[in-house]
Amino acid sequence: MTRTSLFALNWNFCDRLAHKERTIMSAYIVFTRTKTLDQKELETYWAGIKATIKGHPIEVLVAYGKHEVLEGDPIEGIVIAKFPTVEAAKDWYYGEEYQSIAKHRQQGAIYQGLIVEGVI
Repeated sequence: MTRTSLFALNWNFCDRLAHKERTIMSAYIVFTRTKTLDQKELETYWAGIKATIKGHPIEVLVAYGKHEVLEGDPIEGIVIAKFPTVEAAKDWYYGEEYQSIAKHRQQGAIYQGLIVEGVI
């Protein structure tokens, strides 16, 4: 399948979603790292991140795997984590345990982070 036909298939799917009621399936937190500022801060973050996951319904789908930017500025890496709901994603992200380690990510690199709802 060509990129053009994949785009058309995706566009048709999105068009159908716009014309019927959407059912929220899951939520995803996506982080993209655009520039490393302090490697030691990132290493501190990575050493502490696993402890923040305990007790939360998180499934890490992508963690700094090989990627290809199709549009926009280059990135150094991407992480995608799946949660059962937006509320579960926010509970983890805004939780005291994650926020105490997130400062190291924020000091270690320039990231963009977002929550997105999955639909059918």
